Amino acid sequence: MSSVGLNKWIVSGNLAADAEIKTVDLRNGEKAKVAKATLYIRKTRNRDDSFTVSLNIWESSAAWRKLSFLKKGSLIICTGSVEPTPYISNSDNKPRAGLEMSVLDIDLDIVRGLDDEEGPSEDSASASEPGTTETTTQKRKGKTPVTA
Repeated sequence: MSSVGLNKWIVSGNLAADAEIKTVDLRNGEKAKVAKATLYIRKTRNRDDSFTVSLNIWESSAAWRKLSFLKKGSLIICTGSVEPTPYISNSDNKPRAGLEMSVLDIDLDIVRGLDDEEGPSEDSASASEPGTTETTTQKRKGKTPVTA
């Protein structure tokens, strides 16, 4: 059984810069907020072979709640739909295509720009939920856990 028109992608990479929030006018006359960011993706086998994906994170999506954690250099995993954006290259005048993703959800792996250099991962954020006594960050730094 096949799905006609199914467009769901999962992409992981590092943010090239902090996300920028813009207000846009919709076709129905309403206004909406969208965050724009760029994801840098490097292939594991050939590090010279890399590309970028333009991210659009709409205010109504689940990904919007994680916007405050999206800092330059953060390693994230995005789920959403991808559309090609064709253009003509300035360097050799050949047709090329970029990728633009409408992000539905984001999983945080390594977050940059928080208290420490590496920042806590999503796992360490969940480790600080009630009932736990030690965060992954404390384990990593060799600190003594704080007990409640």
